[in-house]
Amino acid sequence: MIDIEYECVQFSLQLQCQQQFTLPHARLEKSTMSFAKRIDSAIMKAIAEGQTPPSPAKLAEALHYAVTPGGARIRPTILMSIAAACGDQYPKLADAAATALELMHCASLVHDDLPCFDDADTRRGKPSVHKVYGEALAVLVGDSLIIMAFEALAKAAVDEPMRAVAMIKVLATRSGMPNGICAGQGWENESKIDLSAYHAAKTGALFMAATQMGAIAGGHDGEQWEELGARIGEAFQVADDLRDALYDEETLGKPVGQDDLHGRPNAVQQLGVDGAIQRMRDILGGAIASIPKCPGEAMLAAMVTAQAEVLTPIKWRAEQAAKIAGE
Repeated sequence: MIDIEYECVQFSLQLQCQQQFTLPHARLEKSTMSFAKRIDSAIMKAIAEGQTPPSPAKLAEALHYAVTPGGARIRPTILMSIAAACGDQYPKLADAAATALELMHCASLVHDDLPCFDDADTRRGKPSVHKVYGEALAVLVGDSLIIMAFEALAKAAVDEPMRAVAMIKVLATRSGMPNGICAGQGWENESKIDLSAYHAAKTGALFMAATQMGAIAGGHDGEQWEELGARIGEAFQVADDLRDALYDEETLGKPVGQDDLHGRPNAVQQLGVDGAIQRMRDILGGAIASIPKCPGEAMLAAMVTAQAEVLTPIKWRAEQAAKIAGE
């Protein structure tokens, strides 16, 4: 499962976005600066509730281990950005949605790292959950995080039942079958892969959940935000392919060369490095064009523009700069 957060912590998406805000969006800038605090506070509250005694100590400890460090919290940050752009009418609902989305993402990473899938020893620069706590507890950690994700939304239904139910439906659709992250993992077990469906499910699904749930929390209809999420997800998949091809394990904080190891097609194999980078930027250009009308439309366009730089591998940018300097 895609996990670019480790490098993005070093080249923060949030800071890039903040630098591009203009005065008409001062209120949105102020909201964006508080996103990280809101997200982490809500996630830690959910984890703490899952650790309430009496509870099995090792599993309780492993829950916290699985969600920290949190990386750049890219998906919930996108969700919060869209909720703010749409007016942030239901902040408590946005907090619950961001929590649910990140818990689901973390669950997918825990399961993805298991020996039966990628058999990854590291994640986000530290040993993966199953390497520290064993396979059995890792499975339970992933399962627990999935249940906690839906629990967070169910609790939010007390104040806004219809919108909370709508978000539960979105998260379920983007997590399960036939087009969610479970389907994405399932495609890796097929002898013939539908590449478009595979990438849309494996990577795009939770980004579509981010944009749709953010819009719902902001008081808008989530359906029209699906294309933006799909395009952002596609761009992140290309970016992950680039990092897998260009970087080493120490830099990424996770195993590299997984696509070659497991015989999976990727953008670098098909287009080369320069072609893949151009493809990623073209996708993000289309993402900007797909942003629905909303009060914070300009802010979201700036956020997507910033992502183009964040996602372009630092190593490639350095090589291009050196090439230009030598000309």
